[in-house]
Amino acid sequence: MAYNKLRPAASFLLFLNLCMYVVVLGICGWSMNKMINYGSVRGQNAATSYLIVFSLIAGAVGAVSCLFGLNHVAYWGPDSLPASAAAASIAWSLTVLALGFASKHIKLHTDSHRLKTLEAFIIILSGTMLLYIGAIHGAIKRGN
Repeated sequence: MAYNKLRPAASFLLFLNLCMYVVVLGICGWSMNKMINYGSVRGQNAATSYLIVFSLIAGAVGAVSCLFGLNHVAYWGPDSLPASAAAASIAWSLTVLALGFASKHIKLHTDSHRLKTLEAFIIILSGTMLLYIGAIHGAIKRGN
């Protein structure tokens, strides 16, 4: 069937997104711990706290949406698509919201390498999550 050709691409993007969301959660967890313990993070500016909070939320929702995606990739049918697509769309919208704060954070400049890494991961995740959503929708559309 033609729609099985996108299954490896969707699986790869799903695995990539899961790994990246876990890294985002790790960096945000470290940053949040620093902010709670010391009141600030090295290289902090006005957008840092918003970037960390929204990236933490996007990372948690994104990691959970990847679990829905694993179910969809395992069954790969129209029955598992709605849950996976809805979770991925919500995760993507939160990631794009965090992208806005990352863009502002870049504009205001920072010295922290960890925060620069967080910005890069959020930017990349915005694109790869959109590609994943397109892959699962495109596969089902071609198959039926």
